[in-house]
Amino acid sequence: MVSNNSSMWFFKKKQTIGSSGFLSGWTDYHCHILPKVDDGFQNVNDSLEALRRYEELGVSEVWLTPHTMEDIPNTTADLQQKFEEFRKAYNPDDDPSRIRLHLASEYMLDNKFEQHLEEKDFLTLGDMRTQVLVETSYLTPPADFIDKLMRLKQAGYFPVLAHPERYVYMDDNDYRQLKSMDVWFQLNLASLGGGYGKVVMKKAERMLRLGYYDLHGSDLHRLTTLNSIIDIPIPEELLMNE
Repeated sequence: MVSNNSSMWFFKKKQTIGSSGFLSGWTDYHCHILPKVDDGFQNVNDSLEALRRYEELGVSEVWLTPHTMEDIPNTTADLQQKFEEFRKAYNPDDDPSRIRLHLASEYMLDNKFEQHLEEKDFLTLGDMRTQVLVETSYLTPPADFIDKLMRLKQAGYFPVLAHPERYVYMDDNDYRQLKSMDVWFQLNLASLGGGYGKVVMKKAERMLRLGYYDLHGSDLHRLTTLNSIIDIPIPEELLMNE
């Protein structure tokens, strides 16, 4: 009996994100597949191929979340137009059997964010359309980081922090403070495979064990990255979290 359990354990450890069935019915809450709007996909055919691969894996929904920041000053109207063009290219007949596409954005907490906050002009995530995906510099936080998040909440929005495991300035105390403020965390799947280095991988594994993550995303910028994501050995906690 012990030997049989050991064999089953060994088999589970060999499962990957792609082979485990984890992506069947999955929602990607963060990617840069919308072409030619930021530093992500630059070719419509590559974007369509990424969605075709997602279909093979059983992905159900994809939130296209291009950057909005001072260096990439996307406007809501421009992104909505680009999204409609791409949606029609992917699914001109609006076939319900295909992946459901949604538009949001990933907002850098910079001066441009202040403009969006003042105007309450956000492309939001989720069924309730109140979740705002935000990010900061990987190296240093904004001087008024917590204040920005609080004002976002006071305006009636729900902050979702993109890939918190990647911020080198954050430690356990920072994560606990943010969770106490009801800030949601979005995990980059590539972090679990060492895509951003071993330090980030260890942080992601620890935060996953602690149950800190609320949403998952690929943060996919290139078609070539997809294979490395689906080949990542899948942690048991990720299956349980799903």
